[in-house]
Amino acid sequence: MTASAAENTLLVRDAWVDRWRARVTGDPRRQRLYAWVVPTLLTLFAGLVRFIGLGTPHAIVFDETYYVKDAWSQWNLGYPATWPDGADASFVAGDTDIFQTVGSFVVHPPLGRIFIGAGMALFGADSSFGWRVAVAAFGTATVLVLYHLARLLLGSRLWAGVAAFLFAIDGLAIVLSRIALLDGILTFFIVLAFLFVALDRRGRPGRLAELVLAHDAPPRFGPVLWARPWLVAAGAAAGAATAVKWSGLYVLAAIGLYVVVTDALDRRAAGVRVWPADAVLRQGPASFLQLVPVAAVVYLASWTGWLATDGGYSRHTVDASPATGVWAWVPLPLQNLWAYHEAMYRFHVGLSTPHGYQSPAWQWPFLIRPTSMYWQQDAAGVNGCSLPAGCTQAISSIPNPLLWWAGVAAIVFLVVWAIRRRSGRAALVLTGTAATYVPWLLYPERTIFQFYTIAILPFLVLALAFALREIAGGAASDAGRRRTGRAVVIVFLVVVALMSAFWYPVWTALPVPYEFWRLHNWLPTWV
Repeated sequence: MTASAAENTLLVRDAWVDRWRARVTGDPRRQRLYAWVVPTLLTLFAGLVRFIGLGTPHAIVFDETYYVKDAWSQWNLGYPATWPDGADASFVAGDTDIFQTVGSFVVHPPLGRIFIGAGMALFGADSSFGWRVAVAAFGTATVLVLYHLARLLLGSRLWAGVAAFLFAIDGLAIVLSRIALLDGILTFFIVLAFLFVALDRRGRPGRLAELVLAHDAPPRFGPVLWARPWLVAAGAAAGAATAVKWSGLYVLAAIGLYVVVTDALDRRAAGVRVWPADAVLRQGPASFLQLVPVAAVVYLASWTGWLATDGGYSRHTVDASPATGVWAWVPLPLQNLWAYHEAMYRFHVGLSTPHGYQSPAWQWPFLIRPTSMYWQQDAAGVNGCSLPAGCTQAISSIPNPLLWWAGVAAIVFLVVWAIRRRSGRAALVLTGTAATYVPWLLYPERTIFQFYTIAILPFLVLALAFALREIAGGAASDAGRRRTGRAVVIVFLVVVALMSAFWYPVWTALPVPYEFWRLHNWLPTWV
């Protein structure tokens, strides 16, 4: 094809895209159809890659040894109980009711286990599909929530679709949707909380400006906004995240800081004269009361089973010597719950048990040590292996490498872009990134893992969507730049999708030749 022919082809394609866009934007019915068809198809696609073969392997994988059995005993007793030695093998074989009645010391709040237990109650505790179905449902729903968050932040259904698609096909997101751990559920509630924050901010600067402009002169103080239902919803979602894992507390604190800062900037833009004090001392307490108490209520409600029963760990620790003085009025069950939380805190702060796949947080951006969650070699004819030389089954929580490293680079881009544009939307993405990553840097000696980054991944994907939108160029860009930018974005998305297809077997324990598995170990530290 000659250069002129190639240029004509690109011009025809761009003209077709412009005509299609005009048809969609000019027809309200097509707009409504497009508004729900795209996220629905993306969610269905995400569900397919998460639910197909969900019960494979029929084995207790990695830390499922804790969450599956604890969820089932909690579902039956109201609290997690101890299990006899060798319980994993018995559980996998179908003997699921051998739990004891003595409370077990569990170091995470109950909400995630409640959902896992519900899935087991619906589909059978003896079914590996049953103990993973709740996590798969939350992982699938995260794609839908992320689409709507991206839609608000990017102002485009196209780029929202790109963000949701990238999350749907990433290996870390897929694996943490197919293994009964808490982190996928935690991520859902974190993304949901940030969606509610974005909804709270939508239209708020304009509403505040209208109220301020109603005065004859710039007022010393602005109005205190109490009617913020989306902020209350954000508090509830952050409380649910905390009720899954305590790292949700960092999210709650980051949201509170973001709300105060953006309130201050909105008041300055509206003309409020004492805008810093107004945001911190007047609007700040009102925002706090709408955000934090509901989070506390949701968190405490997750402990209902432990509070309503007598057998849970630490349930009667302080009954013999209850608190006195100013704490004497606190009911004994809550005093015992506080004692339990003190024990949990000591565990988390002091956790430094060596593990072959531990990875300190400074390594995470470089993808140095992903977590191998399952690996097995089967001879021909064993476990469905049809290869003459035998099969290898693996589950590695490594993300799509190209997507991950591009996302890390996009975070750096977004920092610069947010400063130059003074973008509150970009700042929200950076707030989510900081809340889910920076706290882990404070614990360099603690035993932590790369797969914790599932909570960071949605924000990396959002940052990547911002960067790709800039590469593709906007209406103000010249035609040549737009064509080149769009071509780069399309090639990137195609390569990322092909890489996910290449990695999918080792994310989902599909039987593959040993040498095929070896092809995925690009770095020595990935084995």
